[in-house]
Amino acid sequence: MSLRHFLSLNDLTSDELRGLIDRAIELKAMRRERRLYEPLKNRTLAMIFTKSSTRTRVSFEAGMAQLGGHALYLEPGSMQLGRGEPIEDTARVVSRMVDGVMIRTAGHDFVEKFAEYSKVPVINALTDKFHPCQLLADIQTWQERRGSIQGRTVAWIGDGNNVCHSWMNAARLFDFTLNIATPKGYEPDPDVVDLNRQHIMLSHDPKAAAVDADIVVTDTWASMGQEDEKAERQQAFAGFIVDDGLMSLADKDAMFMHCLPAYRGSEVAASVIDGRQSVVWEEGENRLHAQKALLEFLIK
Repeated sequence: MSLRHFLSLNDLTSDELRGLIDRAIELKAMRRERRLYEPLKNRTLAMIFTKSSTRTRVSFEAGMAQLGGHALYLEPGSMQLGRGEPIEDTARVVSRMVDGVMIRTAGHDFVEKFAEYSKVPVINALTDKFHPCQLLADIQTWQERRGSIQGRTVAWIGDGNNVCHSWMNAARLFDFTLNIATPKGYEPDPDVVDLNRQHIMLSHDPKAAAVDADIVVTDTWASMGQEDEKAERQQAFAGFIVDDGLMSLADKDAMFMHCLPAYRGSEVAASVIDGRQSVVWEEGENRLHAQKALLEFLIK
C-alpha cells in the first residue's frame, strides 16, 4: 500500500472508514478475549505532543504495546523543534527512524507540513481544526449499540470547534444529518461548512437542534489555549448546557456523547453525563480500539 496519512477523516474513503470501525470492534473483542495479536511487532510510533493529554497518550501508547510495537513520547521541549529546528527537517529525520508519527498540536499546518516531508504515515491526534481519531471512537460507540449511523440525526450543541468540524466531515462520509447549534460568533469554519453543507443544519437554537436527535454531543466551551477567554465564553454559551430538559427533546433512546474532559455544570449537567443515556466512558475506551485499527491499517 502506498503511503497514507490520517490528518482528517477526508483522507479515507467512506468504505475505508466503515472498514476501520468494523475492525475496531473486532480488535476490541480480541482484547477482551486476551488473544495475543502482534502485527506491529518491532514497529515504532513517534508521538509528538505540544498539548497535554490523557486519553490520546494512553490509548496510542497502550495500543502500540498491545499490537506488539513500541511508542516514543516526545515533546518539543525535549526536541530540537523546541529550539527552532524547522518542522520539515524534523520530519525528514524522525520518519527515517520510525514506522509512524502521531502528532497532537495546535496549528493544523504543523501536521500538514510534517506529513509533506515524512516517509511514514502521520496521524492527526488533535489540531485546532480537526480531531478525526475522536470521531472513529464515536462512530464505533454508536455502531456497537445501534448498528449503522446512516440516516440518523446527531445534534451538536456548543462551540463550532475542531471536534464539531470532524463531526461535520463524518456526517458526509457516513451519510447522516448533523444539526449544529452554536452561539453567535462561534460558528464552524466556513470552508468546512461548504464541504459538508448537504448533511448539516446550522442554527443558534440548541432546543431546535436537539429535537428527535439520536445523539446529542457537546464539548468544553473553552478548549486548551482558550483559557483567557473562559469568562467571555461562559457568558456567550449560557443557555447551551446539555441538561435533562434538552435531552428530553431528543429521541427517547438518544445517546449523550462528549470527547472529555467534561466540566459538569458548564457544557453538561452532571445528571446527563452520569445518567443512563451517557456513553462517554465507552467513547473513551473506544479511542484505544479505533486507533489500533487505524495503526494496523496505516502501518501494517
